This record gives sequence, C-alpha cells and structure tokens, in this order.
Amino acid sequence: MDQASGADPARRASDRGRYGRLSRERVLAAALELVDREGLSTLSMRRLGAELGVEAMALYRYASSKDALLDGLVEALYLELDERLGTEPENAAASEEAWRGELHRIARAMYEVCLAHPQAVPLLSTRMLAVPLARRPPAVLREHERVLALLREAGLDETGTSAVFRAFTAWLLGYVSVELRPMVDNPEETDPAFRLGLHRLSPQELPTLRETAAALADPGGPEGLAAGLDALLDRFTQDKG
Repeated sequence: MDQASGADPARRASDRGRYGRLSRERVLAAALELVDREGLSTLSMRRLGAELGVEAMALYRYASSKDALLDGLVEALYLELDERLGTEPENAAASEEAWRGELHRIARAMYEVCLAHPQAVPLLSTRMLAVPLARRPPAVLREHERVLALLREAGLDETGTSAVFRAFTAWLLGYVSVELRPMVDNPEETDPAFRLGLHRLSPQELPTLRETAAALADPGGPEGLAAGLDALLDRFTQDKG
C-alpha cells in the first residue's frame, strides 16, 4: 500500500487510462460515443474499457453492471436535454399559454437529442420498462417534474395532468421512433422505387403501403412533431378554454 496516500497502487492505476483518471461523466460520455459510432450491440464493459484504455474491471466503480451502464446512457441523454433547455423557461412570463410553448420547447429539444444519438434512442423505452419510477436517474426525474409542473400550471387537475403527461411522452417517443426507422433498402440505388425496395412488397397484398412508402420515407421533421403536439394538447385542454 502507498503510505503517503493510503491507496492501493494497483487499484489507483487501474482507472487511469489514455485520457487520464476516469470519472463517471467520462465513462458515460465514452459509452455514448461508442454507441453513436458502432451501435448498442457493441457496448460491453470489455469494449468500453478498451475504448478508455483501462481494464474492464475498473469500470465497475462507475457502473456496477451492464444494466447500470445502460441506465447511465439514458442519464446522459437527459443531461444533454437539460443542457439544451437551460435552467429557465424561454417564455417565463410571456403569456397565459407560456406552458404550451415550454412543452413545445421540451419536445423539440428531446427530438434534437434523439437525432443526435439515434443508436441510443431504444434505451428511452426499454430501460423505462425495466426501471421503476423512483430508481430512474435524477435527470430523468427532473424532466418528469418539469413537464408535470407545466401541466399543473395549465390548470389541469391531477387526473388531467397524468393523462396529458402520458400522451405527451407517448407522442414524443413514438414520433421519434417512427422518424428513425430505416426506410431505404438499397442506398446505392438511384431509382426511388428500387431504393425503397418496393419490388419486395406485393402489389396485391400491400397496394396502399406501396403507394405511401415514398411519403413515409420523408421525415416529418420538427414541424410534424409540433403539429401533432398541438393536436394532442388541443384535445386534452379544449374543455378548459
């Protein structure tokens, strides 16, 4: 043992990689970068350790298991959402419907986070199915609180707030998932029909899908996200006007 520091030299050296001493933030950032580049299926403690230049065992000080590492990736996405939103609402004292504008801002920021990290997006659903509310990362809970508080600000009661929160979350994650679904069958094809692989779809069994495929391949973008969100909010708040 190192008499000066009281630390085991072997352990102290084990978490010093090519980027210096590790931290939870550095481990999660490297994990997200690896997933962005190579996909979720490549993520493992061994692979991440190699990325950071340390032994895999050194990472368990920062994520106790593979599931904890995946939850950390979700945390990283929501921390990026926090950074995009800042600390104060954009329209803090703007109008009676400032809450609606802020919900749009949250949805747009999360849309941008997801498009920046498409390989990690499935975790926003799968880890929420596995982790109970109180055990979710603090950044996730802060986003829940932010949205719920805005809905209460809109004058919704507990039941209405819960209903709109569920609808808002479902619309946002569902919209992003549809936006990110692969549509191109052969990127090297210049003919749109062959590029989309329409020759693989039966014209007898799937005529409408064949006709609509080209339109489905065009992303709806933030405009489609906003239009759907407005329709959703109008539906739930029409009796309050």
